[in-house]
Amino acid sequence: MFETKVGYSVEKDSLKSGVETATKASEGVKPKLGLMFTSCVQDQQKIMEGAKSVLKDVPILGCTSSAAIVVSDAGYLGPETGYSGMMTFSGDDLLVGVAASERNEEPREIGKRLAREAIKNAGINRVPSYFFMTASPKEEEEYLKGIQDVIGRVPMFGGSAADNTVEGKWSIFCNDKIFNDGCAVAFFFAKNECKTEYTGAYQETNHVGIITKVRDKRTLEEIDNVRALEKYAEWTGKPIDKLKGNNLLTETIHNPLGVKDVLGDVTAIRHPMFGNDDLSMNIGANLEEKTAIIHMTATTDDLIHSNSQTVKALNKRMKREVAGYLLVHCGGRRLGIALDGREREIYDDVRLATGDKPFLMVFTFGEYGYRNHSANTVGGLSLSFTAFSK
Repeated sequence: MFETKVGYSVEKDSLKSGVETATKASEGVKPKLGLMFTSCVQDQQKIMEGAKSVLKDVPILGCTSSAAIVVSDAGYLGPETGYSGMMTFSGDDLLVGVAASERNEEPREIGKRLAREAIKNAGINRVPSYFFMTASPKEEEEYLKGIQDVIGRVPMFGGSAADNTVEGKWSIFCNDKIFNDGCAVAFFFAKNECKTEYTGAYQETNHVGIITKVRDKRTLEEIDNVRALEKYAEWTGKPIDKLKGNNLLTETIHNPLGVKDVLGDVTAIRHPMFGNDDLSMNIGANLEEKTAIIHMTATTDDLIHSNSQTVKALNKRMKREVAGYLLVHCGGRRLGIALDGREREIYDDVRLATGDKPFLMVFTFGEYGYRNHSANTVGGLSLSFTAFSK
């Protein structure tokens, strides 16, 4: 039987945090993998040392989570002194292969190499059933392309490493490797059911335009031949001066941009992060010229209640009994809720839909997943909620 189990700790001491989290996550089961998520304020080396002292040869892979984690039997955990959480995966029929690398060559080439290594490390020569990926928040699409060059379009889930202040203090870890810039993957070879519900859960407005100029994939210069910040200000009614610099990141949480996939199954959210003096906008994911971009909107109530709504939509797609959930939630989205002082309502809402099933929610700077027949997608301000059956 496929089984998931969750452990956590709010120990300030990093070594003790790793030990406590791994102990809780492995009690009574024989894990094949631990997906671990920690605070950026702690010593990642010590946390991994503590976790490995408990799990021994079981692979551990994960990244730092922005400001908090949410745990099924503990609630919203966000102490300034740190936290760690782990979901373990067990099952007689389960095989897992992991691989990780710093960015030491072109990301697409790294993705290819990681895919081959993960298959080799699993000891089985076939395409995985599904996979988890985490990467530094800037070239995720290229890592994903490289992985898919090797294995094709296999269902995926995951998110980008994050810190508390968007300062680059995030970490990715895989066993003895800990780094700031790169990618890590876990390939699952399993017979259980695994499905992901990927959504921004924003509403589309009637403001839509054509991207007419992009620089370096992630700098949006023009919409409809108008400077991007000027067009965005027109759509939202916000003064341009209020949108410049780092102000743009928080000003756009409730009013981001979106791009539709070709089938219309996903409207991938694009989070404007920084307003430049030339009225261009730095965006948290890739864009393409000659495609449509939409002004999206949501209230804080929407952001909170979309958690239970997304889990309910996921439950409807599951044909077997759920064993547990890994819930990847955007850190920027969490920030928008926290600015209204309502971040602890996230737990209350998501618990309405998960019932007594174990879950671990983490907060990332990019979310990966798919919905229905869409391609595997990278976006921001999104939810990538994954359920695993028994």
